[in-house]
Amino acid sequence: MARKLKSDHVLFLATILLVALSVVMVYSASAVVGLERLSQPYLFLMKQGMWAALGIAIMTIVTRIDYRHYREPIFIWSCLGVVTLALILVLFSPPVNNATRWFSIAGMGLQPSELAKLAAIVFIAALLERRMQRINEVGYALLPIAIVLGVFVGLIMLEPDFGTSMSLLAIAAVMVFAAGLNYTYLLGLALTAAPAAYLVIATSDYRMKRVTAFLDPYSDPLGDGYQMIQSMIAVATGGVTGRGLMDGLQKLFYLPEPHNDFIFSVIAEELGLVGSTVVVACFCVITWRGLRAAMRAPDRFGTFVALGLTTMIAFQAFFNISVVLGLLPTKGIPLPFVSAGGSSLLINMIGMAVLLNVSQHASPAQAVAVSTSPSDA
Repeated sequence: MARKLKSDHVLFLATILLVALSVVMVYSASAVVGLERLSQPYLFLMKQGMWAALGIAIMTIVTRIDYRHYREPIFIWSCLGVVTLALILVLFSPPVNNATRWFSIAGMGLQPSELAKLAAIVFIAALLERRMQRINEVGYALLPIAIVLGVFVGLIMLEPDFGTSMSLLAIAAVMVFAAGLNYTYLLGLALTAAPAAYLVIATSDYRMKRVTAFLDPYSDPLGDGYQMIQSMIAVATGGVTGRGLMDGLQKLFYLPEPHNDFIFSVIAEELGLVGSTVVVACFCVITWRGLRAAMRAPDRFGTFVALGLTTMIAFQAFFNISVVLGLLPTKGIPLPFVSAGGSSLLINMIGMAVLLNVSQHASPAQAVAVSTSPSDA
């Protein structure tokens, strides 16, 4: 058995720093909006604080659970079944902003598509552990992954939620590529997916407007380009040190929903380049330590789980920050650990807890274990 080490304190501190920043910045971004619209300036602060406290408590427990328990077939198939059922049932829930993505539990929203990410990562990691040596055999290794992803992505697209669907596909692509999949498969998939993605965008009026607003936001500054313009104004006026905590202006009904997907704009305006750099640095640290844990994991399952979880956080952070800076079209992908939203925060913290457990079992001597461990395919 692998030598058990202490938890990765660097990874843990980077995660907790982002969570603590989230509670502060969600309050800063939402206090005035909550007061004016709901007469409750502390509403979003209390919700985020409760989710953060719950996340830390669950994170403490999950960190102590040996990640190898998750490879058990009964656990994997139970997760897939529960998530699939939840994704079906949520389609019949009351719509919020023209989307059926959430269950309401005690006034808090739970998003099954977030659970789908963890379920998919564990399933793919367990399958790749057994079938990695025959990864280029479509029917044997790739077809089961394609079926599960097809079900998940299809149901998530019905909500609709294009951003989470992209996240799932990106996570799976990184994991199978790391398993040794011939790059021609990924190239072929990309060439096939491009026309499909175009049709998904072109046949949806609101998605097409987001693309045109990205290309020229000032063509409709009070309509489709409004959110991106206000975001860039917030980032630009922050300067090096920012306007000061609670002193931002764009959150005052200029930037829609500033405590959600565009919270990085508020951070840039109030804390400036310094605060923004700290946030980006935390995500870089999480990515670095996650990849480090993956390379040093004692078995293939640990490697692929760590890689999938790291990709999940890195992809979402990169995409969200790119949208805020006007580098990508607007899409509803929250900033991990920071944006308001309980289910996203909780799932990401559970993911980090599993990653921390993988790191406990890692050591430099096991860095090549993935390529030398036998396959039970």
